[in-house]
Amino acid sequence: MKADLLAAARSLPKIELHRHLEGSVRLETLIDIAREYSFEMPEYDSEMLRPFVQMMPGETRNAQHFLGKFQTLRQFFRSPDVIRRVAREAVLDAAADQVRYMELRFTPRALSNILNCSFEEIIEWVGSAVQEAAAETGTQARLILSMNRHESVEIGKAVIEAAVGFRHLGVVAVDLAGMEEGYPATPFQAIFERAKAEGLGITIHAGEWAGAGNVREAVERLHADRIGHGVRSIEDDALVDWLAERGVVLEICPTSNLHSGVVSTWEQHPLKALYRRGVFTTINTDDPLVSDLTLSDEVANVIEYLALSWDDVKQQTLHAARSAFLPPDERETLVRQFTAWLNAAPAWAAPAS
Repeated sequence: MKADLLAAARSLPKIELHRHLEGSVRLETLIDIAREYSFEMPEYDSEMLRPFVQMMPGETRNAQHFLGKFQTLRQFFRSPDVIRRVAREAVLDAAADQVRYMELRFTPRALSNILNCSFEEIIEWVGSAVQEAAAETGTQARLILSMNRHESVEIGKAVIEAAVGFRHLGVVAVDLAGMEEGYPATPFQAIFERAKAEGLGITIHAGEWAGAGNVREAVERLHADRIGHGVRSIEDDALVDWLAERGVVLEICPTSNLHSGVVSTWEQHPLKALYRRGVFTTINTDDPLVSDLTLSDEVANVIEYLALSWDDVKQQTLHAARSAFLPPDERETLVRQFTAWLNAAPAWAAPAS
């Protein structure tokens, strides 16, 4: 990747709508935690740990290998202090990458299982740390609570109740994630109707490891405002047109899609095709640690490998601003801010070459 391209991407004001807290840990932080809690490791070295938590060159690209990294990662969430540290550092790292607005999602059930604590305690620890880091850096940060479709609807109900109760700590939306194939979203319809009635934003992981039909189901049955990934929408021409007409936003994470085996090569990635057909696409990282990248890296990737222009990137950044899970007045302020920043014509206005 050309150094000037990456430098320009780093200077670009950015928005991240799809980033998982559990996949945003610093390698160095994991080593610190391992030392503090006396993990049995051959040596306390980040390069030794890297293959267990990060996709490596030549590694098999499929869902099993990709999700396997999280089985290791979650073992490090050993205390409230660890959770606060990871949450704080996620915001600091985003701010250092010129991410000026972000929505950070996490799964209360997974973290509460490790610590044998309540959802409310987890959200309090994450929310307070995120708010402090946001105030310190000036990066706006909001939270999305996730549940898994392969777990019970009762867990989902508890997540919705927690989301309603913690809006004061920046919770703005709920998410359905987990295993798509074999686990339809329909059983969760009633609780997402409750979320919609409460004014929460709704984003649903769909069209990643299962087909385009899951995307339509997420919008029609669960009232999704945005779709996490959604790249397999490209398999259904009518669906692509329908998404464009309805203004449904896709939170696309290109490198993650390669690492998880959803697409095989950059040339096959459908981001550009979806964008050109009028779908409101956005560019995201998914899991910075697991994929070893920043949002600046991903911006440079789509310009280099997908032949998107800087104007294309700017438009997708504005798509993200317009679809942020904020009250209307705050969202309009965000759009005005980004419109001004992106029209200032600094380094990234030069044609990619």
